[in-house]
Order: sequence, then C-alpha cells, then structure tokens
Amino acid sequence: MGITGTSSSSPSSRLLALKLAYSAFFFLLMIACCRATSVQDRKVYIAYMGDRPPKSQGSLTLPELHINLLRRIIGSARVASDSLIYSYHRSFNGFAARLTQAEHLKLAAYEGVVSVFPNKIVKLHTTRSWDFIGYPKNASTSTRRQQSNMIIGMLDTGVWPESQSFNDSGYGPPPKKWKGRCQSSSNFTCNNKIIGARYYNAEGDYGPDDIRSPRDSEGHGSHTASTAAGNLVTSANLYGIANGTARGGVPAARIAVYKICWSFGCSSADILKAFDDACADGVDIISLSVGGGPMDYFRDPIAIGAFHCMKKGILTSNSAGNSGPTPGSVANGSPWSLTVAANTIDRKLTTNVKLGNGKIYNGSALNTFQPKKPMYPLIYGGDAPNKTAGYDGNVSKYCDSDSLDKNLVQGKIVYCETGSQGDGAIAAGAVGAIMGNNDQGDVAFPFPLPVSLLNETDGNNVVKYSNSTRGPTAVISKTVDYLDGSPAYAVYFSSRGPNTITPDILKPDLTGPGVNILAAWSKATTVSGEPGDKRVVPYNIISGTSMSCPHVSGAAAYVKSFHRTWSPAAIKSALMTTAQPLSAKYNPEAELAYGTGQIDPIKAADPGLVYDAREKDYIRFLCGQGYSTKQLQLVTGDPSACTAATNGTVWDLNYPTFALSAARSGVSVSRVFHRTVTNVGSANATYKATVKAPANLEVRVNPSVLSFKTTGEKKPFAVTVSTVVKNYTISGILVWSDGKHIVRSPIAAFMSFIE
Repeated sequence: MGITGTSSSSPSSRLLALKLAYSAFFFLLMIACCRATSVQDRKVYIAYMGDRPPKSQGSLTLPELHINLLRRIIGSARVASDSLIYSYHRSFNGFAARLTQAEHLKLAAYEGVVSVFPNKIVKLHTTRSWDFIGYPKNASTSTRRQQSNMIIGMLDTGVWPESQSFNDSGYGPPPKKWKGRCQSSSNFTCNNKIIGARYYNAEGDYGPDDIRSPRDSEGHGSHTASTAAGNLVTSANLYGIANGTARGGVPAARIAVYKICWSFGCSSADILKAFDDACADGVDIISLSVGGGPMDYFRDPIAIGAFHCMKKGILTSNSAGNSGPTPGSVANGSPWSLTVAANTIDRKLTTNVKLGNGKIYNGSALNTFQPKKPMYPLIYGGDAPNKTAGYDGNVSKYCDSDSLDKNLVQGKIVYCETGSQGDGAIAAGAVGAIMGNNDQGDVAFPFPLPVSLLNETDGNNVVKYSNSTRGPTAVISKTVDYLDGSPAYAVYFSSRGPNTITPDILKPDLTGPGVNILAAWSKATTVSGEPGDKRVVPYNIISGTSMSCPHVSGAAAYVKSFHRTWSPAAIKSALMTTAQPLSAKYNPEAELAYGTGQIDPIKAADPGLVYDAREKDYIRFLCGQGYSTKQLQLVTGDPSACTAATNGTVWDLNYPTFALSAARSGVSVSRVFHRTVTNVGSANATYKATVKAPANLEVRVNPSVLSFKTTGEKKPFAVTVSTVVKNYTISGILVWSDGKHIVRSPIAAFMSFIE
C-alpha cells in the first residue's frame, strides 16, 4: 500500500498514511532547519595555511585535506562539505568556509594554520594620459611581438568584450604558457585578446543589475583593463569631450579577466581565490585597483596573494586608495607589492556657469549635456523647501533627496550649498544644478543632469545675484577640455602615507595618471551609474587611484617584455628609480603623497641599476617584524628559521627608497641602511653617488663610488641618515649616475604617529 492510499482504502489505512506523510514532512523540515542553522547562519572566514605542501605528504589532494580539516573542526562530514566555499590550492594553501564563531576560534588554534580572518568587503578605488608621460603611440614590430607574449591579470568588475579596445583582429593564439580558462556563458566569450575570464562570488549576493558571468556591469573593470592593455582606438571620446586615441600601456598584450567585484563590493574570499587562479594560470603582471584599511600582512588577502605571486615571479600592482589627503590612509602597503598613488595630467575639464547679468564662472564637473535654451530660471535651494515633507530652508539649501518643492524647482536650475549626487535636484524636476563650496577643481565627476561645481567665492556670488534680482537666470555649459601645461601633482583624493603597518617602508611607491582618464566602458551601465541617467557609452571619463594603478601595471608589463627574467622587485625598482620627481610645492606631504614620482616607462626599461629582492630577503624582513619561525615555515613551505643571522631590520630590506620615522616631533633619529644594487646596464660602468638634502638631514654614503666590470654584478653600500624628525616631511635624494643613467632614490623622515 502506498503512503497516499486510494479511494477504496479503509479509514484506519488512510489515518496511517496521513501520519506517515506528516512524519516524513516534519523529518524533512527538521533536516532543512538543521542545515540552515549549520550552514546558512554561519559567516564566511578565510583560513590561510601558507605555501602549498610537498606532494610527497600523502595521496590526498589539498581540497580533500581541507574537507578533512573542516570535518574535524565542525564534527560533520556533510556540514563540512556544505560549508566549504573555496579551496585555495593552485598557488598557495588555504580555504574559505562558513563557520560559527566557536569553529573559527578552534580552527585558528589548529596546527598548520597561519591565520583565520573574516571575509571582508572592500571597495574599488574608483587617451591623453599616456601622451602626458611621454610614452609613444606606435611600437616597432619586434616590440609588439614581445608585448603579445605578455599577459596582464585584471582583478576587477569584469570586462565588456565587444569594446574595440579588446578586439582581437591581427592577434595570434594565446602564448603557450597560458594555463587559464574562459568561464564562458550565453553572454560572454573570450578571444585572442581577452584570453581568459573567470568570476567569483563567495557570498552568493547578486544585485538586480549584476551579471552572473565575467561580463562587466559596472564599467570599472573595462576601464582599467583598457588602460593597462587596450588596443589603439582612434577618435575615442565622451560626447566629443577628450577626443583622441585611447590606448593601453602595452596595446599588444593579452588580458586575463578575474571578476571579483559586484554591486555590494569586493569579497576578500573572492580576491584570494582570484590570486590563487591567476598566479597558476600564467599571468605576468597582476593589476588590482581594490583595497581596504591597513591589515597585518598575513591577514590581508591582497598581501597574501601578492606574496605567493611574487614567489612565482609575478608582480602585483595595487592602487593606494582614495582616502586622501588623510595621513596614514594608504592601502596595500606590503613591501612586495607596488603601491600606486594618483597624479593629475595636463588635460583639464571645465564647465562654465553664465548668469543673467553676464557674469561667467569657471566650474568643474563632467557635463555632457548641451543646453537647449540660452537661459533657464534660477532658484536658490534654500528658497524652495518641501514644507509638505517637513523641510525648511536650512535643509533644502543642500538639495538633499526629497527636500525641494517640485512646484518651485521644476524646469529651473537650482543652486545648492554643497555637492551631492544630484538626486534631490532630479527628484524635484530641476534642469540643472549649481553646487557651491567645492574647492577641489582638479577632478570632474559626471552627474545624471547638467551640473557645475563652483568654489565658495563664486558660489556666494551666484547666491547674491539670485537674491538681488527679480527673475534670476543662468545656464550651465557643456564641458570643454583643454591642455594647460601644468605640472603633475598628487591629487587630493589619493591616499597618503605613512604606511601604518611598517612606517619605515615608504608608501606609496610612485604615482600614475589618475585624473579625468578616458577609457573603455560597459554598455550595461550609464555614464554616472545614477538613477535617471540614460546615457550609454563605449568610453567614459573617470578618476581615482583605480585609474593610476593600471597605468603602472601597463608600464610594468612594458618593462618585463624587455626583461623576462627580472624579478618583481627588479621591475618595481626600475619603475621607482626612474620616475619623474614631483614638486612638494603642490604636495606638502612630499614623498608620503607621491613616493618616487610619476612613472616613465621608457626610462624604466633601461634603469642602469636595480635594487633586487627575493623571497629570502622578505623573510628576513618578516623575521625582524616579529613573525615567528613556525609562521614563516608555513608561509614559505621550507625550513626557514628566524635566527640572529636571518633577523633583518626593516632598514636592511633592499628597497629603492629610504624612510625613517619617529612617533613624535622633535625626536633625534639615526639609521644605517644597507643596500645592494645590481648592474643591468653596460658591462663596464662606474657609478658615483650624489646626495641632495637640506641642512637638517645629514646623509653619508659608503662607498660613494661603485665600479662594475660585468652586467649582473652586485655591489653593496651603506647609507647613514641622521635628523631630528619634525611634524612635516624632511626630504632628500640619493642619486647614482654613470653619466648616462640616473638612479634616483628619495630619503624621507617623518612622524609615524597618526592622530
């Protein structure tokens, strides 16, 4: 007899069947509830276990070992299997899993685990630029052939594959070293330019506009990828603004896409899995315009991933962050990564405001809208409060959402006391917005309606005109671009040092163009990405250290295309010691704002000398930073030990810059830096040291002359620096020169304490 019975069954049989059905239902419900409690209510943690163990340790694979470890921690094989999200096993050892707090603590104490930390959500650090730094458009056939063997791994929001920046016309098959894959779908395929694509989402959190494939729905990933390695695309522009040739640093290079960011942000677990794959896939350079706050190196997924990629000869280029000019805000400060700040270029964007009295004020903002009338009625936001919703003029003057009266604002340009996304003005039916009290005019951001940002003085003049005139009018012009010839400087939003994890490692390392950069965009979004915006474009203009990072990634790939055997540290040194120094006139924080200066890829390909460093050098540094032998043996996968002979100070790490800090002003500090340079220029060369420093910074170099007989020869030297640290950066320069090459290293003394 079946559980459901039949119409001819007896009452007792039907009752028994009903009882069995209910029992089965509640049993399944109990299982579902238990599973929800054991998996869905858990939080995602990342267990980092160092280097991949030798294969001789057993027949089980790393993913199987991870499951076994989770089973011992959780106590259930099924729950352990359900809890595992990622197994990191291709480039290093670890996993991401859903755990309770108690299980997290139990796992952290387990033998063989370096660290366990919660999955955090970090944010994106969101043409003319290559011309500005003197990088030529056209490469020789041999150079293009070299570049076509380079693969840049882009960890970002994905890519828009149909963009002309990623057209594969003329490309041959991927390099033979490529071991990656294309996670294709119905809406995404790779080609011989975009040779690989994967996507990750550990949290399973998808917004309504997210696309579940490597396809870019944000625009950011397409922008960074085309900046690093996009094809030459003539007549690229944004509604006629910034018209020119869009191109990447290595236009012939291949791109491997690793989509780690979604509408909610970028997950640490996804970032680490992308590193695990990229380092094993065969990329040459990793570009990552993402970051959070400063973290211990082996609790930071970016530092962990970059460390293991460094061991494989892969340099990671990171953005410094957009939290400037706050001191100590720099992100991605590990010494094995290249940390990139953002500088301005000589292209400026201006959006003028003309008033009915004929006065014209130069404003900023990126306005693609051409006015349809000579003038529009102008109203001050403080005179148009939405009283029905309980607002008064003290609130409506800021034009916050729902604070403006539609009946008074509709069809007019509204003046707002401060900057906003423009949502309040749009909701009230305004045809434009003038936003005052904005003193930072070097960056132009897009809005979904005509907007111009004015400084405080010009904004006050607009308010005076509005209050003193019957029927005030104004018009906001379409943005125009022009070249003003101004020197580069670190932009205000670019995060500043010191490096709060290791203050005496100078960060950021250098800068790249990061202001008003035109590059490829996704057609799944709009110019501003704001509600009400209907402008879908193939190229867009945005700013951020997210834009400067791929400039440096492209430059690093360019250098590596000529020097395939150079280590990540050697490439990094070449870029840093040949950078164009910036002036502290615009950046009083000096090297804490811009590091060694703006990249110069052409000079970096022939630097003369490099400050090289390998895994053993970073291990010595980490020993000196207090990491234990046990931790470092797990990280390195070998019997490395912290002893008196291997316990190196931060000042002895072979870094291309010299930094010394003190906790407060007025402290006398003296440090001895031991360095070794490798000759990568002419076989017979003699370099002489020159020091430029203020009177309050004493610098001695011993020896001051280095003579080389062969290429690849190494020479040690020591630099002694003494000063009294002040509440400002004290800067000097050490230059080694053979008459042809200029090998420049900043010397900086500063306060490490951040209030």
